[in-house]
Amino acid sequence: MKKILFVFAATSLFVLTTQAQTSYKAALGLGIDLYDDATFFGASGKYFFSDHHVGQADVGFEDNATILTFLYSYHKQFVRARGLRWYAGIGPSIILVDDFDNIFALRPHLGLDFKIDGVPFVLNFDWRPSVVLSDVGDNEVGAFGFGLQFAIN
Repeated sequence: MKKILFVFAATSLFVLTTQAQTSYKAALGLGIDLYDDATFFGASGKYFFSDHHVGQADVGFEDNATILTFLYSYHKQFVRARGLRWYAGIGPSIILVDDFDNIFALRPHLGLDFKIDGVPFVLNFDWRPSVVLSDVGDNEVGAFGFGLQFAIN
């Protein structure tokens, strides 16, 4: 009976340790928002409210514009692919343009999030089309996001 309990405890500890290596609670780093005619570079951060529900905030800068993006995502782990998750969600973006009207857009997104065991960095890539809600600006189907972030447990 003691051997069974020991094996069960050791297995449980191994599973918990493995999960702790592949998951993280928050991440901060560099974000890139790629439009057809503009590329925004800046700060990006994400926070896991639970295993599946994530909030993300990005601020990016371009020559005469600044973009603020706030996203909600549902994350799900791929089966048999440790550290790789898919995610989908939606959120608003506000583009502040010098000497021009501000642009308000809705940003659905679909992407991949990857964290290697033992490495404190997270890579993510997503498709972020832009549905413009304001009177100025154009919809953008070919918009993408990329992030390299430092994982915080």
